[in-house]
Amino acid sequence: MDAGVGNASETPRLLDRVRDKIRLRHYSIRTEQAYVDWIKRFILFHGKRHPETLGAPEVEAFLTNLAVEHNVAAATQNLAKSSILFLYRDVLERDLPWLENVERARTPSHLPAVLSRDEVAAVLARLRGVHGLIGKLLYGAGMRIMECVRLRVKDVDFARREILIRDGKGSKDRVTMLPRGVVRPLRR
Repeated sequence: MDAGVGNASETPRLLDRVRDKIRLRHYSIRTEQAYVDWIKRFILFHGKRHPETLGAPEVEAFLTNLAVEHNVAAATQNLAKSSILFLYRDVLERDLPWLENVERARTPSHLPAVLSRDEVAAVLARLRGVHGLIGKLLYGAGMRIMECVRLRVKDVDFARREILIRDGKGSKDRVTMLPRGVVRPLRR
């Protein structure tokens, strides 16, 4: 049975049920997209078999394949695992035994590259208009991309030089500083 197929009179299709459960928990749209994508990949890996017919050995085989054959990063493998566990625990309401036989992806042992202040200034100097303003807010206020894109006029307090970020990561509100360099462009 195809995991995405179903009649109108039947229960909702599997991926629609996944989306409904994710939205019920107020996860971000990016999390929803990622989870649905990994669940699709899991289903395709097992020849479009419905996850109801699969269990821990199939989950272990999929996650191990990601690490061994596709050489994915540890964070990528963990995202795939979280997606599949969400499917079984929250959508199909089935517990999977602890996945002990999964070959773990290796965590990189090198430090991440970080731009110096001069390099950041050079990048920001090349951005113009709205993109420049977004770049400065991301760097100066520590905002995430979606937080910046969703920013509203009423969330900017020029008097206190604060930005209220509504429904940020984890569906939490927070306050951050309004960088001095973006006050004039934001007022415009």
